[in-house]
Amino acid sequence: MKNRDQVASLTVNLGLFSNILLSIVKTAVGIIGHSPALLADGVNSTSDMVYYIAVKIFMHHAQKPADSEHPYGHRQLETISAIVVGAFILTTGIAIFWESVNKVYELAVGSEVGRAASFWVLVIALFTFVLKIFLFTLTKANTKKTGNPTLRALANDHFNDIMASLAVIVGVVLGRMGFYWMDPAAGAVVAIYIIKTGVEIIMESSGELMDSFPDEGFKKDVREIALGVPGVRDIEELGVHRFGTYFIINMTIGVDGQISVDDGHAISENIEARLLDRFGSELSKINIHYHPGAERHT
Repeated sequence: MKNRDQVASLTVNLGLFSNILLSIVKTAVGIIGHSPALLADGVNSTSDMVYYIAVKIFMHHAQKPADSEHPYGHRQLETISAIVVGAFILTTGIAIFWESVNKVYELAVGSEVGRAASFWVLVIALFTFVLKIFLFTLTKANTKKTGNPTLRALANDHFNDIMASLAVIVGVVLGRMGFYWMDPAAGAVVAIYIIKTGVEIIMESSGELMDSFPDEGFKKDVREIALGVPGVRDIEELGVHRFGTYFIINMTIGVDGQISVDDGHAISENIEARLLDRFGSELSKINIHYHPGAERHT
């Protein structure tokens, strides 16, 4: 767990420092170089910087051990921080989209004169594109290593930034060819990707907080393993709680009402052993309640 936290912290720190650099450079060059698209991307990086700081605070507290008020630990804060990431991304995307559409309209009706973006705008957009590919690849790999939902959210955001940088590049190139409206239009495309990513992160993380199963395959495997244990007649209730990367399974099984308490306990231990053998690295606890159940008929 300590190594997992170190990998996650290193990944977040690298993303934070990168976004501090990008937010300063893209915002400054976007203003000086007359590029609404790069300026919108700079605002996006500034928002990224803010929520990275929020993520660091949440992840620090998530590492606290269990206590009397939080017997399962504080790992749920990782999922909460992912929702914070999604909320920042969503609100930023909406603001950028609105501003970009207004800019396109002003150019269309002639209330504002179009200007070609500076060559340096294109250089910064290309630099951002390459850097974000590197960060996305690294964060995606570390997400697989740690299973941290916050890193998964950040990887999605890096992918969003890759697409945003590509839109900026296309918009700037076409703007320099005389299609001035394409630059702010690229900002609107950037915003659409931002909004889409924010919604996906919030929906996925909310599902984890609502104690939903990670997928149907996981639920099916748990049921089949339990029903395969001799003495188990039925599974009446099956639930899961997620805490960080680990799951707690709660199960109510039906057994022969004539067996002893020791026999019922042995059946429960058998189920637990088989589940740990199959999902050992993913489970932190298994709670099994048993009571008399009707005999299964094949």
